[in-house]
Amino acid sequence: MAFPLHPETPEEGKSLEEMFAGQPVDIPGMLAKLGSVARELGLPFVERTMTYNSRLAQELGKWSEEQGQGDAFHHAVFLTYFQHGKNIARQEVLLNICEEIGLDTVTAKEVLNQRTFRESVDRDWQRSRQMGIRAVPTFVIGDQRLVGAQSYEALERMVIAAG
Repeated sequence: MAFPLHPETPEEGKSLEEMFAGQPVDIPGMLAKLGSVARELGLPFVERTMTYNSRLAQELGKWSEEQGQGDAFHHAVFLTYFQHGKNIARQEVLLNICEEIGLDTVTAKEVLNQRTFRESVDRDWQRSRQMGIRAVPTFVIGDQRLVGAQSYEALERMVIAAG
């Protein structure tokens, strides 16, 4: 289960039909496969019709990491997006996540409004492009790569093969 990176997605999101327009993509089939893989891996997944821009969530994620709450924030964003289908491009959704996990929402709002971590995320995106990463998650060790949600066993095989 991998999700294409689309940094150009507007704040209001795009329908999957719009995102894949002109491409030979069977959206219902893709969603069925994603749901099946998610269930197999024990991951939450709700079938959805929209995709949303994760840029602000990434920027706030950098801040949450500095606050020692990175894992909690990233997990909460994952659930908000994939289990509840909410628009993580919206500031109020991100601030609700911060409140739920105990991060200061006043500071979080300042971080978002000032775009404090814009350059840091820009560097991450640039590095991803240089590495040819086009979907998340992508796991890279040396010249090996696995794309999409992977089982523990697949990741273990990759690590062992890398030495």
